[in-house]
Amino acid sequence: MSRTLLSLEHVTMQFGGVVAVNDLSMHVDEGEIVALIGPNGAGKTTAFNCITGVYEPTNGRISFEDKAIISNHPSGRMKRTYGGVEPELFASEKVLSPTPDEITRLGIARTFQNIRLFRSMDVFDNVLTAMHLRSRANVFSSVLRLSHREEKAMRDETEKLLKEQGLWKHRGDKATSLPYGYQRRLEIARALATKPRLLLLDEPAAGMNPQETLELAAFIREIKEKYSLTVLMIEHHMDLVMGISDRVYVLDFGSLIAEGTPEEIQGNQRVIDAYLGVSEDV
Repeated sequence: MSRTLLSLEHVTMQFGGVVAVNDLSMHVDEGEIVALIGPNGAGKTTAFNCITGVYEPTNGRISFEDKAIISNHPSGRMKRTYGGVEPELFASEKVLSPTPDEITRLGIARTFQNIRLFRSMDVFDNVLTAMHLRSRANVFSSVLRLSHREEKAMRDETEKLLKEQGLWKHRGDKATSLPYGYQRRLEIARALATKPRLLLLDEPAAGMNPQETLELAAFIREIKEKYSLTVLMIEHHMDLVMGISDRVYVLDFGSLIAEGTPEEIQGNQRVIDAYLGVSEDV
């Protein structure tokens, strides 16, 4: 039986009077590919931002490898305006609000719907920069060049990763000069450079044609096995979701409306009504 790697418990994210994510509880088990789907504005990216430390959730707990990494509860003015449920559920717990880089160091890496590469850097340096997140060198060892061995090891690892991802021939090219599909692959390679256990993909097939989407599906399966990854992804391409996901969660207006296998989700009338579309008689 696989153990749970990531869990969200009663996570709520409120902006002013708008509850973008409402009482979300879900889990991702080790070795799974799990999809989070829903209409535009359903709260999917907001949930990702809570997991990765971009947003501090208004309420709830997020755990990674059986340890709470994020925890919060309504306080101050939010106690009066809170629109979610169970505002006191985590009131007795210590507030935990790590920064995105701290989340990455724990073993959670993320890509974005709109590709975010270092525009002024070439392909090699884009990945090498991500490698530095794991560096043990400090300012003193850098000045004294005591980190030379570690720097060489990171450059060697960067070379290996680029070769594995078919990007080595582009190592000297500006990242943004690459074709779109290669930019997406580079962004994933940069995430892999941080040695994640959990990889979050935010609409990885955005902007891809059907053939590129098929190739992406094979690529995700390949890196999952090669790097022993667990994958949580947001995606609108239903062929990709249904083709590679072990389980699927569905959000609508910030609330969880369904969860199950791809087959169960495809046959769920509430999901069909909210997201996949309903055929109507004219």
